[in-house]
Amino acid sequence: MKPQLNEQQLNELAKDLDAIRDEVMADVGERDAKYIRRIIRLHRTLEIGGRVMMPFGFIPPVFAAAVASLGIAKIIENMEIGHNVMHGQYDWMNDPSLHSQTYEWDTVCTGDSWRRTHNYEHHTYTNVIGKDRDYGYAVLRLSDDVKWNPLHLFQFANYLMLSVFFQWGVGLHELESERIRRREIKLSDKKAFLKDFFRKGGRQAFKDYVFFPLLTFPVFPVVLAGNVSANLIRNLWSSTVIFCGHFTEDAETFSEASIENESRGQWYLRQLTGSSNFTGSKWVHILSGHLSHQIEHHVFPDMPAHRYREIAPRVEAICHKYGLKYNTGSFGRQYWTVLKRIGQFSLPDRVRARLPAQVA
Repeated sequence: MKPQLNEQQLNELAKDLDAIRDEVMADVGERDAKYIRRIIRLHRTLEIGGRVMMPFGFIPPVFAAAVASLGIAKIIENMEIGHNVMHGQYDWMNDPSLHSQTYEWDTVCTGDSWRRTHNYEHHTYTNVIGKDRDYGYAVLRLSDDVKWNPLHLFQFANYLMLSVFFQWGVGLHELESERIRRREIKLSDKKAFLKDFFRKGGRQAFKDYVFFPLLTFPVFPVVLAGNVSANLIRNLWSSTVIFCGHFTEDAETFSEASIENESRGQWYLRQLTGSSNFTGSKWVHILSGHLSHQIEHHVFPDMPAHRYREIAPRVEAICHKYGLKYNTGSFGRQYWTVLKRIGQFSLPDRVRARLPAQVA
């Protein structure tokens, strides 16, 4: 059952969260600049280390170390640097290389496409069925808001394919293939997007699967295999982190009608109840780009993400104050509920109704 707050409670909720935001943003400065610069140095060191070790990957332990180093470098660049920089978390530094509107990250999806589909669409319409296309990525049924059809029986295979090829799926997200299938738009309407997609995707593929392997000839098969493995590690980790942020058992969904004339308090309430966290070590948080604190990220998307760990207890206390569930748990538990949700909603409604513990 969705939580119900009256207008006064919603106004107070907004004031409480605004107070946290104002306090932290007033303190943002050199500490945050030093943090992101340390992370960038770490990313560069890991990438160079991985690239240098890769030609010697015919020695199995070196191959494992090279793949791990390059894979972690890609994860850090995408999650803790790229994602957060493009949210404008470091625009105040006035560093052109860290500006939200010009940053281009090491993945197939163009920065411009990400800013449209993620920063605007997903963060504006979080978990609103029919508006937030990140909810299920148009290939997964995760709530009763989507009518079941026999193709949903195979959605676990769709989930696996999406995870393995996640950077390509995200890169093609703006194509809106489901709307093309429904003939609401034409493929030709996406001509400009497809041009950018093939330009960026081709460049990424050339770099990892042609340039670096040929550069290390005659050991190019080893380097090619290592680069494929590093990209696979990044794809599986980033997709799992993102799915744990909104597809967990208790993450709420919303109708388009429910957000009409939405107040600031109602917007905050939707972000709090539509998102979910997971716990872990300092490095788990860093490697997730601090999307382990998806709740804090959704209420304060332009706040430097490494601050989320510090404010999380205060956000949790506010949730308890208003009787709201603070959706958190271990990484393993949250991921299990994601898998359970995907599996249960793949079944016909009459079959799912007989299951002992259903996802709402």
